[in-house]
Amino acid sequence: MFKLDLEKAEEPEIKLQASIGSSKKQESSRKTSISKADHSSRILYPRRGSLLPKMMNADMDAVDAENQVELEEKTRLINQVLELQHTLEDLSARVDAVKEENLKLKSENQVLKQYIENLMSASSVFQTTDTKSKRK
Repeated sequence: MFKLDLEKAEEPEIKLQASIGSSKKQESSRKTSISKADHSSRILYPRRGSLLPKMMNADMDAVDAENQVELEEKTRLINQVLELQHTLEDLSARVDAVKEENLKLKSENQVLKQYIENLMSASSVFQTTDTKSKRK
Protein backbone atom coordinates (compact mmCIF):
# COMPACT_ATOMS: atom_id res chain seq x y z
CA MET A 1 0.00 0.00 0.00
CA PHE A 2 1.30 3.45 -0.88
CA LYS A 3 0.38 6.65 0.93
CA LEU A 4 1.14 10.13 -0.20
CA ASP A 5 1.55 12.49 2.77
CA LEU A 6 1.85 16.21 2.26
CA GLU A 7 3.25 17.82 5.37
CA LYS A 8 3.66 21.51 5.91
CA ALA A 9 7.04 22.44 7.24
CA GLU A 10 9.55 25.16 6.56
CA GLU A 11 10.65 23.31 3.46
CA PRO A 12 7.70 21.55 1.81
CA GLU A 13 8.33 17.91 1.04
CA ILE A 14 6.36 15.05 -0.37
CA LYS A 15 6.68 11.95 1.76
CA LEU A 16 5.98 8.58 0.26
CA GLN A 17 5.31 5.93 2.87
CA ALA A 18 5.29 2.27 1.97
CA SER A 19 4.02 -0.33 4.41
CA ILE A 20 5.46 -3.77 3.80
CA GLY A 21 4.28 -7.07 5.32
CA SER A 22 1.03 -8.90 5.92
CA SER A 23 1.01 -9.62 9.65
CA LYS A 24 1.35 -7.19 12.54
CA LYS A 25 4.73 -8.66 13.52
CA GLN A 26 6.11 -8.17 10.03
CA GLU A 27 4.77 -4.64 9.57
CA SER A 28 7.44 -2.13 8.96
CA SER A 29 7.38 1.14 7.19
CA ARG A 30 9.85 2.93 5.04
CA LYS A 31 9.68 6.65 4.35
CA THR A 32 11.19 8.37 1.37
CA SER A 33 11.32 12.14 1.15
CA ILE A 34 11.45 14.06 -2.09
CA SER A 35 12.00 17.77 -1.95
CA LYS A 36 9.65 19.83 -4.12
CA ALA A 37 12.35 22.32 -4.87
CA ASP A 38 14.68 19.65 -6.26
CA HIS A 39 12.16 17.60 -8.22
CA SER A 40 9.31 19.95 -9.02
CA SER A 41 8.91 18.60 -12.55
CA ARG A 42 8.70 14.96 -11.43
CA ILE A 43 5.37 13.23 -11.85
CA LEU A 44 4.61 9.98 -10.09
CA TYR A 45 3.22 7.33 -12.45
CA PRO A 46 1.87 3.89 -11.56
CA ARG A 47 4.15 0.96 -12.22
CA ARG A 48 4.08 -0.63 -15.65
CA GLY A 49 2.58 -3.86 -14.41
CA SER A 50 -0.27 -2.05 -12.69
CA LEU A 51 -3.86 -2.75 -13.71
CA LEU A 52 -4.79 0.92 -13.49
CA PRO A 53 -3.69 1.88 -17.02
CA LYS A 54 -5.33 -1.25 -18.44
CA MET A 55 -8.56 -0.48 -16.62
CA MET A 56 -8.40 3.12 -17.70
CA ASN A 57 -7.76 2.03 -21.29
CA ALA A 58 -10.66 -0.42 -21.11
CA ASP A 59 -12.90 2.29 -19.66
CA MET A 60 -11.73 4.74 -22.31
CA ASP A 61 -12.35 2.14 -25.03
CA ALA A 62 -15.85 1.54 -23.64
CA VAL A 63 -16.53 5.28 -23.53
CA ASP A 64 -15.11 5.69 -27.04
CA ALA A 65 -17.26 2.81 -28.30
CA GLU A 66 -20.32 4.31 -26.60
CA ASN A 67 -19.53 7.73 -28.07
CA GLN A 68 -19.03 6.13 -31.49
CA VAL A 69 -22.41 4.38 -31.23
CA GLU A 70 -24.06 7.66 -30.16
CA LEU A 71 -22.36 9.52 -33.00
CA GLU A 72 -23.48 6.90 -35.53
CA GLU A 73 -27.04 7.06 -34.17
CA LYS A 74 -27.05 10.87 -34.35
CA THR A 75 -25.68 10.76 -37.89
CA ARG A 76 -28.32 8.20 -38.90
CA LEU A 77 -31.08 10.33 -37.37
CA ILE A 78 -29.79 13.51 -39.03
CA ASN A 79 -29.69 11.74 -42.40
CA GLN A 80 -33.20 10.43 -41.83
CA VAL A 81 -34.44 13.93 -40.93
CA LEU A 82 -32.78 15.37 -44.04
CA GLU A 83 -34.34 12.67 -46.20
CA LEU A 84 -37.77 13.34 -44.70
CA GLN A 85 -37.26 17.07 -45.20
CA HIS A 86 -36.44 16.53 -48.89
CA THR A 87 -39.47 14.26 -49.23
CA LEU A 88 -41.66 16.93 -47.63
CA GLU A 89 -40.27 19.56 -50.01
CA ASP A 90 -40.99 17.25 -52.97
CA LEU A 91 -44.54 16.65 -51.74
CA SER A 92 -45.09 20.38 -51.25
CA ALA A 93 -43.90 21.05 -54.81
CA ARG A 94 -46.20 18.29 -56.08
CA VAL A 95 -49.18 19.77 -54.18
CA ASP A 96 -48.45 23.18 -55.74
CA ALA A 97 -48.27 21.61 -59.21
CA VAL A 98 -51.56 19.75 -58.66
CA LYS A 99 -53.23 22.98 -57.48
CA GLU A 100 -52.06 24.78 -60.62
CA GLU A 101 -53.27 21.92 -62.80
CA ASN A 102 -56.63 21.95 -61.00
CA LEU A 103 -57.06 25.70 -61.61
CA LYS A 104 -56.11 25.23 -65.26
CA LEU A 105 -58.62 22.39 -65.68
CA LYS A 106 -61.36 24.39 -63.98
CA SER A 107 -60.72 27.28 -66.34
CA GLU A 108 -60.74 24.98 -69.37
CA ASN A 109 -63.95 23.33 -68.15
CA GLN A 110 -65.59 26.73 -67.84
CA VAL A 111 -64.56 27.59 -71.40
CA LEU A 112 -65.88 24.24 -72.68
CA LYS A 113 -69.13 24.66 -70.77
CA GLN A 114 -69.66 28.10 -72.32
CA TYR A 115 -68.81 26.72 -75.79
CA ILE A 116 -71.30 23.86 -75.40
CA GLU A 117 -74.01 26.26 -74.23
CA ASN A 118 -73.37 28.48 -77.26
CA LEU A 119 -73.57 25.49 -79.62
CA MET A 120 -76.78 24.28 -78.05
CA SER A 121 -78.42 27.69 -78.30
CA ALA A 122 -77.40 28.01 -81.97
CA SER A 123 -78.54 24.52 -82.96
CA SER A 124 -82.14 23.87 -83.95
CA VAL A 125 -82.00 20.34 -82.58
CA PHE A 126 -81.85 21.51 -79.00
CA GLN A 127 -84.35 24.32 -79.37
CA THR A 128 -87.89 23.75 -78.29
CA THR A 129 -90.55 24.84 -80.70
CA ASP A 130 -93.92 26.12 -79.87
CA THR A 131 -95.46 23.84 -82.49
CA LYS A 132 -94.36 20.70 -80.69
CA SER A 133 -95.88 21.97 -77.49
CA LYS A 134 -99.13 22.87 -79.22
CA ARG A 135 -99.49 19.41 -80.79
CA LYS A 136 -99.64 17.73 -77.47
